[in-house]
Amino acid sequence: MNRTTSQWTVSIPPLLSKKAMKLAKEESRTKSELVREALRIYMTRKELIMSAREELAKKLEEKGVRTLGDVERMVDETRGV
Repeated sequence: MNRTTSQWTVSIPPLLSKKAMKLAKEESRTKSELVREALRIYMTRKELIMSAREELAKKLEEKGVRTLGDVERMVDETRGV
């Protein structure tokens, strides 16, 4: 029979474990449900950040910004320095 999940063994510092177990109990969740949700949120945020970085890099490159010096030059130009 094929499993529909994978089992992990992880080490968690005692204070984080205590807080996580308290939260799971408050939300009537299992530890597994809590960890799955945390991973989903983390991965979604990571994807959003990477996408935003790629979009920003594309826009900056279109404006000729390739280095920190280019950014500083643009700021100086905007300020009229």
